[in-house]
Amino acid sequence: MKIEGITGVLLAGGKSRRMGTDKRRILLKGQTLFARSFAALESIFSEVLVVLAEDDSDFNPRHSKVVIDLIPDCATAGGLYTGLTYAERDTVFVVACDMPFLHAELIASMASRTKGFDITVAKLMQGVQPLHGFYRKTCLPRLKEMIKGKDLKLQHILEDRNLAINVIPESELRDIDVNLLSFMNLNTPADLEMATKLLSQ
Repeated sequence: MKIEGITGVLLAGGKSRRMGTDKRRILLKGQTLFARSFAALESIFSEVLVVLAEDDSDFNPRHSKVVIDLIPDCATAGGLYTGLTYAERDTVFVVACDMPFLHAELIASMASRTKGFDITVAKLMQGVQPLHGFYRKTCLPRLKEMIKGKDLKLQHILEDRNLAINVIPESELRDIDVNLLSFMNLNTPADLEMATKLLSQ
């Protein structure tokens, strides 16, 4: 059963300096990173938005709306701003397309804890994970303000005292995802090699 009232937003900007190639097209066990993450969101949410940095006719997934960044060159903050603006639902769940181990049960658990909050994110030992989180449209004015001021670090929206923020500690997530692989993203060839080994296991 799909989660209602929330839009899945997949940020699929494109090229990566550290990976050296377009991460969307990288194959992991015969499936592109884009296809893996898109399929995960499509199985969970009835509305899925794909946010691209620029127009790309190769990316037109079925049953999905593809939108282009409203404000160019604003990284993930711009992608989230675009996704929130276009989403038909009041709340979005946002992830990047280089996260191959998205966990439906974990996402559903976090979704059940979003009521009354503008933002719901997880905090792991290495820090808060803003790109595996839930954001309401009430975040749009602050995001626009950040973008206008060239403050593109998404973590900074979590410092806004006018927004109600729910931070879930990793201890409350490990019961579902023991190794917290849901939050793993692939930035380098070494990360890709690790993900390939994990899938082989």
